Amino acid sequence: KLKLNLVSIFAVAVIVFYSCAPAYVPNVVNAPMLTNKGEVQVALHTGTSGFDPQFAYAITNNIGIMANASFMNATSDSSDSFHKHSFGEFGVGYLKALGQRGKFETFAGYGRGKIQALYENNLWTSTSKVDISRFFIQPTIGLTSKVVDLGFSTRFSFVSITDGTDMASQVFAEPALTAKLGWDHIKIVSQLGISLPLNQKLEIITYQPLLFSLGLMGNFGKVFK
Repeated sequence: KLKLNLVSIFAVAVIVFYSCAPAYVPNVVNAPMLTNKGEVQVALHTGTSGFDPQFAYAITNNIGIMANASFMNATSDSSDSFHKHSFGEFGVGYLKALGQRGKFETFAGYGRGKIQALYENNLWTSTSKVDISRFFIQPTIGLTSKVVDLGFSTRFSFVSITDGTDMASQVFAEPALTAKLGWDHIKIVSQLGISLPLNQKLEIITYQPLLFSLGLMGNFGKVFK
C-alpha cells in the first residue's frame, strides 16, 4: 500500500501509468507576473513534482529574478519502488505591464539536480539514477487583480542528463496555466500543464508528462491599483 499523501499519490500514479521511472520530472513553472519594483513573491507548492518552493523579486519595474527548487522522496510499502529527486534553479527576467491589469514577462535561467528512482512489478523493473541540468526560457502572459490572477506560460527547457559517462539531451515544451485566488497578499495557487519533447518521434529521455500543483503564495511590496 502506498503512503497516503498527496505527493506520493501523484508521483507514483504517473510513474505506474507510464510503466517506467522518469529521468526528467518537470518542476512547477514559476509565473509570478510581477507588477512593480520591490515586489516579492514566495510560494509553496505540492503536486506531481513533489514539494516546490518558489521565490521571485522585482529589482526594477522591468527586471526581475527568480529562484526555484523541487524535492521528492516517495516510497512504496508493498515493494522496493521509490522516487527521490532534488533540483534547484535561478532565472532573470524582463517584465512589462500591458495596461492596468495585463502582464507580460520572460524569464531565462539554469538549474541542476539529481534523480534516483526504481519502479518494479511482477513483469519488469525500471530504474533511473542521473544528474540533470536544464537551461530554460519562459514567457508568460496574464491578468492580475486583488482577488484573481491568471497566467499562461510556455517554458522551453533544454534538458541534459548524465549517467556515469553516458549523456543525453532533449528539448521540451511545457505549457502551463496558473490560477491564483485570494485577497491582496495571500492567495491559493494552482497550476496545470504538460511536458512534451519537441521531437516526439525521438524520445531520448524518459519523462513525466503531467504538471499539476496546489499551493499557497504570499505577495509583499506589491502596489495594488
